[in-house]
Amino acid sequence: QLQASGGGLVQSGGSLRLSCAASGLTFRTNYMGWFRQPPGKERELLAAITRTVGTTHYSESAKGRFTISLDNAKTTLSLEMNSLQPEDTAVYYCAVGFRWVTMLGGRPDYWGQGTLVTVSS
Repeated sequence: QLQASGGGLVQSGGSLRLSCAASGLTFRTNYMGWFRQPPGKERELLAAITRTVGTTHYSESAKGRFTISLDNAKTTLSLEMNSLQPEDTAVYYCAVGFRWVTMLGGRPDYWGQGTLVTVSS
């Protein structure tokens, strides 16, 4: 089970930190990530991380502004978002998966429920 939180309304240039509390993880669910779906657009990967060694991957949309991280227990996923712009308005989803390649390919195995981020201009 994945429970995302932290979304809300923020002004352009502001920051938000999203969290995702995960339960029921096993050694197979080694890969976690954040996706987003802007209004009228397809869902896209923002960032992913491996639970074992903390290897990260960022999309071009996220590089330099967003940081993905895991807590020490490796069960709470976070996404620190800075310099937010109106085009970052979207529903943000956390996800977990069994394989790195499918996570990066936008096909994780489990999705959280999503949290809405709205950036006003």
